[in-house]
Order: sequence, then structure tokens, then C-alpha cells
Amino acid sequence: MSAETVSDTVDEQPGQASSGLDGDVLGDDERTQFDQDEARVRRDFWVTARKAAGSIPFMDELVAAYYCALDRETPMRVRGTLLGALAYFVLPLDGIPDFILGLGFTDDAAVIMGVLALMRAHITDEHREAARKALLKEKR
Repeated sequence: MSAETVSDTVDEQPGQASSGLDGDVLGDDERTQFDQDEARVRRDFWVTARKAAGSIPFMDELVAAYYCALDRETPMRVRGTLLGALAYFVLPLDGIPDFILGLGFTDDAAVIMGVLALMRAHITDEHREAARKALLKEKR
């Protein structure tokens, strides 16, 4: 992930979405689902992350996965897998609805942990540094 990509992503405004499909061949249905997942994650990630901050002990890795998923240099299959898991995270009504106090984010955490275990090799030091900066910015 280039320095420009990291800074652009750290400073992005909610609702900004790009297709992220440069040079990849996807069918129309897959492209539409990918674009919808990416737009939803870009729009809702930080709001959901703030709500889940006390419930997910590996928030730094979750945020690094967010930056990895938005990085155009990340392989498409990895981006798609991470975006799918992150889309599940931002959906309020899923296996265990997020509004259930104490339990709401447990299913989200389990999904994220599983995907992180499979995709961790693709999360770079640059993604982790962007996550660290973003989390420090959030604490202010």
C-alpha cells in the first residue's frame, strides 16, 4: 500500500466509494455484490468500530484488515474475503443482532477472527501502521 493510498484512506469521508476492480474480471452479479460490500464497509465501518471498541480485543487487527481490504494492491480474492467479513461486521442484524448487550458482537468477532487467521499474511506493516494512526486519531 503506497503512502498516498494510506493517507487517502485514513482521511476518506464516509460515503466515498470506489469500484476497486482495476483490471479484474468479475461477472456483473459479482461486481455488483463487491461494489455494494465495499460501499457499505466504507460507509459504516467507523461507526460500527466505535460501538464495538470495548467488545473486540483485537480492534487493531480489525482496522488493519479494513485498510488491507481497501488497498488496490491486495489480491482481489483477499479483498473480497475481507470485505465480506467486514460487511458482516457492519450489518446490525446478523447471526446475533449487535444491539444485544454483551453478546451482539461475539458472532462478528468469530467471523473476523476466522478470516484474519486465513488472510493475516496479506495484512502488511503499512496496513497496521495506518490502523495504528487511525486508532490514535479516534482516541483524541
